[in-house]
Amino acid sequence: MKMCIAEKPSVAKEIAHVIGATVRRNGYMEGNGYCVTWTFGHLCSLQEPNEYTEKWKQWNLSVLPMIPSKFRIKLIDDEGIKKQFAIIEELVSKAEMVINCGDAGQEGELIQRWVLTKAKCNVPVKRLWISSLTEEAIREGFDKLMESKDFDTLYAAGSARAIGDWLLGMNATRAYTLKYGNGKNVLSIGRVQTPTLALVVERQKTIENFKPETYWEIRTDYRGGLFSYTRGRFNTKAEAEALLEKIQTQELEILSIERKKAMESPPKLFDLTLLQVECNRKYAFTADNTLKIIQSLYEKKLTTYPRVDTNFLPNDQYAKVPGILKGLKPYENLVQPILTGGKIKKSSKVFNDKKITDHHAIIPTGVFSYDMSPDEKRVYDLVARRFIAAFYPDCEIANTTVMAKIGEEEFKATGKQIIDPAWRVVFGVNTDKQNDENVLPVYEKGEHGPHTPEILEKETQPPKYYTEADLLRAMETAGKQVEDEELRDLMKENGIGRPSTRAGIIETLQKRHYIRKDKKRLLATPTGIELIDTIQNDLLKSAELTGQWEKKLRMIEDGKYEVNGFMEELKVMVNEIVHRVKYASAKTITVVPEEEEKKKTTEKKKRAASTAIPAPVLICPKCGQGSVVKGKTAWGCTLYRKSCDFLIPLSIHEKKLTQKQIDTLIQKGKTGTINGFKDEAGNSFNGILKLDSNYQLYVERPKN
Repeated sequence: MKMCIAEKPSVAKEIAHVIGATVRRNGYMEGNGYCVTWTFGHLCSLQEPNEYTEKWKQWNLSVLPMIPSKFRIKLIDDEGIKKQFAIIEELVSKAEMVINCGDAGQEGELIQRWVLTKAKCNVPVKRLWISSLTEEAIREGFDKLMESKDFDTLYAAGSARAIGDWLLGMNATRAYTLKYGNGKNVLSIGRVQTPTLALVVERQKTIENFKPETYWEIRTDYRGGLFSYTRGRFNTKAEAEALLEKIQTQELEILSIERKKAMESPPKLFDLTLLQVECNRKYAFTADNTLKIIQSLYEKKLTTYPRVDTNFLPNDQYAKVPGILKGLKPYENLVQPILTGGKIKKSSKVFNDKKITDHHAIIPTGVFSYDMSPDEKRVYDLVARRFIAAFYPDCEIANTTVMAKIGEEEFKATGKQIIDPAWRVVFGVNTDKQNDENVLPVYEKGEHGPHTPEILEKETQPPKYYTEADLLRAMETAGKQVEDEELRDLMKENGIGRPSTRAGIIETLQKRHYIRKDKKRLLATPTGIELIDTIQNDLLKSAELTGQWEKKLRMIEDGKYEVNGFMEELKVMVNEIVHRVKYASAKTITVVPEEEEKKKTTEKKKRAASTAIPAPVLICPKCGQGSVVKGKTAWGCTLYRKSCDFLIPLSIHEKKLTQKQIDTLIQKGKTGTINGFKDEAGNSFNGILKLDSNYQLYVERPKN
């Protein structure tokens, strides 16, 4: 019997269906010579300090650093996990071969190897390595099963990462808590979370300490075009006024007109970070929320493996492009020009084998289903349109630069026009309208005439607070401000954290009350600021240094760096951190207790509730017995799943419904005209919400 072990029950179900293991058993499926079982993510972890030696049980500064001679794993103390592991252990003992079907990445490799090690697996192990859960991909993967030893360096990197996080987290957290926590407050320190917090704190301090400086600029309007003084800003108003007086009575003369045509490539395909950034910018989704949504789309077989850090596709994927495009049913009008326009475009900015790591960029699989939540539809739409746009021609633009003079002083005007929108039509950009401030009139060289100059008083601006999107980008480039996409791509290997863990790091910082959200802005709390101020060791809080450690982990994965060397460096680092803390002067960092924050929030909600107008009770129109209330994913009857199935989604056609609209719909059976619905092509339309004779919701478009 061949035993397959997947990372989740849902993935195991898909694999079992394809390979014919259709008989359901307790904790696994069986059939056709296979049994398919699963983990629930991590079943094992590294042992706690007290499990290595009794002296590490008590938190004591004198016994630090804690560095086990050999790290050991243990089963996580959970009844469900113990039960599932017992099933895995029994199946392993009977198997003639094990097929590791874990997620095809560093974390997936680590999870499965730990479980198989704990289960004392001593039979041959093969590796299923796939990028999507479509039937075709699974069959292809089983036809090309790989040797487990081919992934030994991937496991080594995952193991080194876990051990590094244990060494640094356990020792630094205990050291700082004992020294600065006043015996009450746990001060959590992490290899990635602390430099991430430092980024937020440093940005915030820069903003708070920023002193704006006033400066003046001169520009002039000539025939509707705005010309700026080429020598830049003035530090005093008197200087600006002197020049204004000088040029006011003189005519402006056009010296040269340069019009350069340029081509703009379609935007890059998504890696996980870029998708999280776009979802945060466009829909205010948190990074963690985006990861959960794209993971769900992957498990529904609609998109490829999400936890990736590349924007490219391998060359062998090119042959599959027509099939994927044909499967994107709602985008038929956008796909048709590609399929009927001759040979499909193949760009090195999309296909590049050298840029592929574990997996390729996130793209649609070509399998489509309407079984998506509103948020899943939004994320799927972003991924699908990026993919389609990659095969459209480059957009043609014209950059215009007009040089002029007024007396002896030089002025310049610049403009940009879209000549051929090409890929931009995929995103619904109205290319007939040009950006008004960039459109310049037609000028002739040598022409001259009167103009209208003015002085603009301006102030230097501080940097902006981090949003979640900005912080993800900063983590990707180890805190360096990089706008250029090509350069950003080169810096990815020095980023802090991995694409799959960055969202969790931001969530952890919020849970530990080191940062908080203010609308879209991320702000450091007094505790977070105080903690970073207390840490004197740059190894702990420098994003750049942490990025160098991340690079070494990637080199281990590629087989270019020895694990033993990395571990020795880690031990030296931990020793240095503990030594510094032991001999530093003591102070106390105050942590705002979670209970206190919860109490304040509860009191605020109570005050709001006491002044709120009670909502009307909505009797269910279908059964007439229950009432309609708002849940997490829909409005529904309180007798739902008992005797009534009445439901109204929170949004329809990408339009989020308001309580007032629902009240009207329930009471009258229809609403007034509502703006902002979107069809499958992304075009907006108006409509009236109605309930049909079966109390099903639909949108009626007005006849006019």
